[in-house]
Amino acid sequence: MAGLRELAASFVVPGPSGVAIRDRLKHLSAADEKVLRLVGDHLGALASRDLKARCAAGPEHDSGQWAERKRALSEESSSRWAGSITKASHDQWALARRGQLAHIHSLQAGIETIMQRLSLPVGGKGSKKAPGGYRSRHEHFAKNRRLHVLEDRLQAARADREAGRVHVVRGGKRLLNTRHHLEQAQLTEEQWRTRWQAGRRFLQADGESGKRFGNETLRVTPNGEISLRLPAPLAHLANAPHGRYVLAARVSFPHRGEQWRDRVAANRAVAYRIHEDVSRERWYLTASWTIPAVQAVPLHAARKRGLVGVDTNADHLAAWRLDAHGNPVGRPLRFGYDLRGTADHRDAQVRHALIRLLHWAKRHGLAIAVEDLDFTAEKTREKHGRRKKFRNLISGMPTSRLRARLVSMAAELGIPVIAVDPAYTSRWGAQHWQEPLTSKNRKTTRHDAAAVAIGRRALGHPIRRRTAPPRTHQSDGYGHRTVQAGPVAPGREGNRPRIPGPRTRSVSPDTERTRSTRTSKTVRDARSDQAWVQDSLLLTD
Repeated sequence: MAGLRELAASFVVPGPSGVAIRDRLKHLSAADEKVLRLVGDHLGALASRDLKARCAAGPEHDSGQWAERKRALSEESSSRWAGSITKASHDQWALARRGQLAHIHSLQAGIETIMQRLSLPVGGKGSKKAPGGYRSRHEHFAKNRRLHVLEDRLQAARADREAGRVHVVRGGKRLLNTRHHLEQAQLTEEQWRTRWQAGRRFLQADGESGKRFGNETLRVTPNGEISLRLPAPLAHLANAPHGRYVLAARVSFPHRGEQWRDRVAANRAVAYRIHEDVSRERWYLTASWTIPAVQAVPLHAARKRGLVGVDTNADHLAAWRLDAHGNPVGRPLRFGYDLRGTADHRDAQVRHALIRLLHWAKRHGLAIAVEDLDFTAEKTREKHGRRKKFRNLISGMPTSRLRARLVSMAAELGIPVIAVDPAYTSRWGAQHWQEPLTSKNRKTTRHDAAAVAIGRRALGHPIRRRTAPPRTHQSDGYGHRTVQAGPVAPGREGNRPRIPGPRTRSVSPDTERTRSTRTSKTVRDARSDQAWVQDSLLLTD
């Protein structure tokens, strides 16, 4: 079809490359919390100073400058603490650099949209591919002013990128700005200060294979004992030999605990991070390590038994099972979640919906097909204008978190995940599948039809449903049937070849004798070579 963009090929999503588990530090004494805060504040000050040095170096930073930064930090901490700090600073600078480029692209997209709409007369109609002019002279004037604002921002962002400048805040820009809106955030200055200090502490250490229990700085034994190497200025607080401090708390890691114990017993690298949740007044320990890349299942093997097409929405996952021929099987499924409330509540809702979907797919031995969504360029108000509800809708969809959760959780259960191009799935699904799949006892939604479209694209079938012949000719009298033919069947989208002879299913016992007197065997063989064979699977209701 003219005007449609080229669709990307479907692929099996590779599994995760790392593991992170967390456990609460229970029964910490007052002395333990004091030591953790002192160590975290001291290392946090060093991390802030090192991040400033890293940002000042810019893109011309090299390994020599990295070594010089590490030597300067080692004098006030230790060599391993300094290595963790410098690596974290470099990662934070690189993340800010990538975010800066994404911000520039967003500004460019907004400026192009505004300029295109300003070039049209007031009230001018748009098209399917581009919006029309602004609806009033007042809005036209306001958008003209916003164009100049965005151009100034773009010029400043480009100047920063060319000069190698990035803007980062240890502790988070959002928490920093909250300081000026304490009443709106319902916080006192003391409460904000506590959160600010907790967010700027540094208590994380990279693992090191071959060392005792996989980490010399933050060491956790297989029985859960936690000890940390104190920086040089705080060595007088040690309660164990070699300048170490042993916490009273113990960890067990209920999730993946056996894997973690196997790693530390074999002295394999494990990275740790200790952080304080100020709102809950709790301390947590996070352990993480890398895992070897798992060879993804071939695409043809994932399609062999059919799959589950899943359409991601703002409040639910719409799913429908399809067989290997692309026919919907059974009834549509819906896994709801509520994304209102805190971040932890939203994350729990997403995990609960995904685990129900994965358990259902595991019971039936099916792969999962999802859209490879990316809304980073789709949330701007310049593109969607006054459609605030739609902007809020797509902004609230947890696409990145849901995708990461789905991949990691599916890898644990051994379920392949197939990613497909999201182009036109909702539109074509509603056009070709919503009405045929609707019956007196079942109302098929647009999202259910989109799930069928996603599944068919993952299976390699076209989304378009084959047109059914008239009701009086659905036996075989005219046109083609609605049964799904294989993708390699010749002429599968055309009419059946016209074959002379009786068109009834009631064949008398002497049909062979009568047919032999009417048509020669040579003609019958030539006629049979013209017909193509359909699969016998019917489209389910």
